[in-house]
Order: sequence, then C-alpha cells, then structure tokens
Amino acid sequence: MTHRDLNPAIAVEGLEKRFGDVVALQGIDFGVPAGTVLGLLGPNGAGKTTTVRVLTTTVRPDAGSAQVLGIDVVRNPVAVRARIGLAGQNAAVDENLTGRENLRMIGQLARLPRAQVTGRGAELLERFDLTAAADRPVRTYSGGMRRRLDLAAALLHSPPVLFLDEPTTGLDPSSRAAVWELIGELVDDGSTVLLTTQYLEEADRLAHRIVLVDDGRVIAEGSAADLKARFGSTVIEIGLASVAGALRAGALLAPLALREPEHSDSTLRVTVTDGPRVLVEALRVLDAEGLPPSTVVVREPSLDDVFLSLTGHRPESDQSPADTARGVA
Repeated sequence: MTHRDLNPAIAVEGLEKRFGDVVALQGIDFGVPAGTVLGLLGPNGAGKTTTVRVLTTTVRPDAGSAQVLGIDVVRNPVAVRARIGLAGQNAAVDENLTGRENLRMIGQLARLPRAQVTGRGAELLERFDLTAAADRPVRTYSGGMRRRLDLAAALLHSPPVLFLDEPTTGLDPSSRAAVWELIGELVDDGSTVLLTTQYLEEADRLAHRIVLVDDGRVIAEGSAADLKARFGSTVIEIGLASVAGALRAGALLAPLALREPEHSDSTLRVTVTDGPRVLVEALRVLDAEGLPPSTVVVREPSLDDVFLSLTGHRPESDQSPADTARGVA
C-alpha cells in the first residue's frame, strides 16, 4: 500500500533539494501510516538526513510537498514543530546545564506546564538510566549518556510523531536494546516513528516498512521480509577436507552461484538465489565428484545483503566530512 491508501501521518511527494551544485533529493516519495515505524536507509550522502530536516522544518525543499499529520511543513512549520519530536545524529543538549535542567529548559521552550515537565522529566530520566546523573553538568556525561538525554528531551512533550536520526549511534548494546524497547512501547501507544539508522539489525527489528534511498531517490521499499525475498541472497558455506578440495569444489559450483565463490582456507562460500534448490544440487555435484562436505551452513538473506545488492556496498558507520560540511546525508 502507498501513503495515499492509508491517510498517513507522514506524507512525502516529489521532494527535491539542492545545496549549491549538490543534488540531495531528486523526487523522494513515501508515506508512513500512523502508529508504525518507517526505516529510512541508504548510504552516506543518499539524502536521509536532508529528508528528516525537511520534515522537521529546518530545511525548505526546492520542490515537492511534505505533510506531518496533514500539516504542510512549509506553510505551517510552527504547527508541525509542536507535534513532533526529534533526536538527531548529535546530542542537542547544553553541556553546561545538568540533565534535569536541560529537560526543564526544553519544557519551557515548548511551553509545557511546569508540573508536567517535572513529572515527565523524572520518568524519562529513570527510563534512560540517568537519574543518578540528573543533577550533574552534561559536560561530565559520556557520549552514550548524552544520546540518552537527547532522546529524553525529544520525548518530553509526548509527541505523536517522532523523528529519530540514527538514535542509537554510540550506545552500548544494553542501552540500544532499551531504546528499541521504548520505541516499541511508543508505537504500541499510537506514536508514529521515522527512523534512520546505520544498524540494519535495528531496522529489521523495529521497522514495519523500509524505504531505501540512494543518490536522492527511492530505490526500493517494502517490509524487511519483502525486501530480503526480492533483493537478498542466500549464502551456502561449505567446509571441505582440504584447501585443494575447496578450490576444486568452487570450480564445480561456480555455475550455480550468483558470483564467483569465495574461499577461506578449506571453507567455500557460495552466494545463490534459490537456497533450498541449489543446496540439494550442490550436494549432489560434490558427492558425484567424491568431495563430501565436512560442514554445511546456510545463511538466509539479511538486510545487509539487500543493501549490498542495491547500492553496491555495505553500510558505512561514519558520515563523510564532505557530507557533514554541506548538510547532506
């Protein structure tokens, strides 16, 4: 289904944006149904952060339209900002204030009642394991603690639509799992989340639908399962008795593979599309040639495979300095 079918919480049509000679967005289209998570994925410089900046009213598009809860982001940015939360790639907190003071300041800027800020702030500090550090200056916080405080600030006014731009970058596995749990709870309560992430496991676990962008365009969209079925590949890993046996087996199985089989000592990796059928055929060929495998492991497609298939490389963990300088991601 498209966003036109579902009266979406977020609707993007024909979005275009240039930064000088750099074309960041070239006609982006997607929608996010209310109460769901959309994972926005793509290589560095693909247009993910630029899209988020347009939707959160910090960048004006050159063409196209975008609405949040039916409100145009260009025509009525103040109304949009009142209904959204944003946690960006870098923690947007004042390091000279304490954690509690940061939340109080955010509440004042949002014109929230003092009692609400106090109660909600205490709840979020506890949720993100920041209570013990709540009255310390943020400059004494670790990077992970700052990320958690930034998330707490984004959630302070309980926004119905939440934009999370790589929200768990720099967090340890335990903190990342806590954020995942919180996002699930928010969506269960009716919130809508747009998530950009460098962790494909995160998108696989959280996103109802995924939009993959590259070079400012949408190149694929669907559920994680759908994308893996359409664009992923199965890897059959076969252990042989010797390096020579693995080399010989690779030559025999090459016609069944999507690309040249890979070797690692006596282990052979064969990438295929129809895993079950090819596995049976591969075992038959090896048996006929007197090359019985010592081990066989079949790995089903992952989002990492999809990413590699569609973009030509695996996800990068760091934004390039050029992208950062020109505000494109």
